[in-house]
Amino acid sequence: MLISCMSVSVEEPLDPATDLHSYANVSSVRMTHVDLDLDVDFDARQLRGACTLDVEGEEGDLVLDTRELTIDRVEVSADGESYREVPFELGAEHAYLGTPLRVERGAASKVRIQYSTAADASGLQWLEPRQTAGREEPFLYSQSQAIHARSWIPLQDTPGARVTYSARVRVPPQLLAVMSAEAASANPASGEYAFNMPLAIPSYLIALAVGDLAFVPTGERTGVYAEPSVVEAAAREFEDTEAMIQTSESLYGPYRWGRYDILVLPPAFPYGGMENPRLTFVSPTTIAGDKSLVSIIAHELAHSWSGNLATNGTWRDFWLNEGFTVYIEERIQEAVYGMERAAMDSSLEIQAFKYELQRLDPRDQVLHVDLAGRDPGEGLTGVPYVKGAMFLRTIEREVGRDAFDDFLRGYFDEFAFRSVTTGQFADYLDAHLLSRHPEAQRAIPVRQWLEEPGLPDHRHEHVSSALEVADVAAAEWFAGSIPAGSLDTAGWTTQHWIRFVRAIPEDAGGERLAELDQAFNLTAATNAEILCEWLVVAIRSGYAAADAALERFLTNVGRRKFLRPLYAELAKTEEGRAKALAIYAEARPGYHPTTVQIFDESLGWAQGGSGE
Repeated sequence: MLISCMSVSVEEPLDPATDLHSYANVSSVRMTHVDLDLDVDFDARQLRGACTLDVEGEEGDLVLDTRELTIDRVEVSADGESYREVPFELGAEHAYLGTPLRVERGAASKVRIQYSTAADASGLQWLEPRQTAGREEPFLYSQSQAIHARSWIPLQDTPGARVTYSARVRVPPQLLAVMSAEAASANPASGEYAFNMPLAIPSYLIALAVGDLAFVPTGERTGVYAEPSVVEAAAREFEDTEAMIQTSESLYGPYRWGRYDILVLPPAFPYGGMENPRLTFVSPTTIAGDKSLVSIIAHELAHSWSGNLATNGTWRDFWLNEGFTVYIEERIQEAVYGMERAAMDSSLEIQAFKYELQRLDPRDQVLHVDLAGRDPGEGLTGVPYVKGAMFLRTIEREVGRDAFDDFLRGYFDEFAFRSVTTGQFADYLDAHLLSRHPEAQRAIPVRQWLEEPGLPDHRHEHVSSALEVADVAAAEWFAGSIPAGSLDTAGWTTQHWIRFVRAIPEDAGGERLAELDQAFNLTAATNAEILCEWLVVAIRSGYAAADAALERFLTNVGRRKFLRPLYAELAKTEEGRAKALAIYAEARPGYHPTTVQIFDESLGWAQGGSGE
């Protein structure tokens, strides 16, 4: 049933701004600046040093978020010169929220905490040399989203509290340190680096990486960091970044972060990309050699407006980051690579999302998702991304692109460097757009989009006619009307191959897959997106010839987008589950700590690898 809304404003707000995933008492005391002074110890897998917080607000205790941090000493100061030691208390440990740190601050404006991290901190991954491209030097990187900054910095770990930050970091002299901030100074001979972020960001965007890194510029304000053996290929792949920035600026206003560099991480990185300001982190699986997967750069760049500039107020408002970003990503793709390319990528994303939606609990199909009593990672589904973008695309279609572009630009200006809740957005949408377009206001079921599961009937989604040739080819081949070697695949893109492999029937069987493999060598595909789709089909069809490639892929790649469907498909049978556990036992030491937590549970991993 459709729900029409003349206004999204109601007597009760859609949501409070309270962050259920933080202990911090931000309503009374708020941090404004974080200053880090850290030693990076690869042998101990530990960061050690001090964090000094500038705070303002009511006199009294300060409550911070921590997770498995060792707190050695806490001091406070009223002038930043003279410090005195004060009592502190660590509360009870929670499975995913960590531990509150209560400091007897009084009226002090600065709080300095001496601390060290745990070797298995959830927001840090320490890689052995063998886990890197060069295989000679270790590597460290942080991943703070959603609530993992507290595992390496004691702070108010909530997107509702924004801070500027500075840092001094000491690393082994042969390695380079980079952060999501301006490089203030560098002394490679001593391994000492300093950084400054003068723009206020949420805590989850504080980021650090240390490794054997080289840099190649790709424009006046863009460039690529990566291991020396990877950096040239990465720079060629991402050479269109400046054009993407210019497109975004023409639509949504100036890029406000100075530089936009890209850091290519080792394969263990659990995501395709992470939008850390000034320095996007990306997986090497995005380097296909033909720019076919650079939508990830368009996506992370788009976060410079949606997420980094105007930020979700709490983690149940996550769609405000990701739905907007997917929409803007598509607009960037249209401008730089053409309408058809954008439509193909969007169509594939929607296809995968609709399959996911069938398996999601109704409570997780909601944009304004209820995460009370749950890890915010449970909201990391396709819903905030794809459903959120569908919602915005539907609004655009109803009011017209020019009007919607004007609205978005105004929205980003209004909420620049602020955190926004779903309720605030709904009110702003009604006041500044829908109330001026009564027909659209009547047609769009805003509250249904925000608060109800599933997809409203009234929606707009991309459909790519260019991909239909792949569906037809798969059907003709499976029906036996044309052999694999005779299929006309000239001019096919990555997107065509993904669609083709997805269209292979579940009962194709190993012999038929062997025919395809002989014709197109899919088991040896170097494009990670195509290979993952093929390996899912191979598992389902019992195609043993792909087993070695499957094991290599799962033990060398840590991106969860690929791990989830492969392990899930293996786990559907007893034989497959045994194979999954055997592979996981080998791969597990190389996965990110949060990835290990997910698959330990989903695979029923027990110490020793029995799964019993």
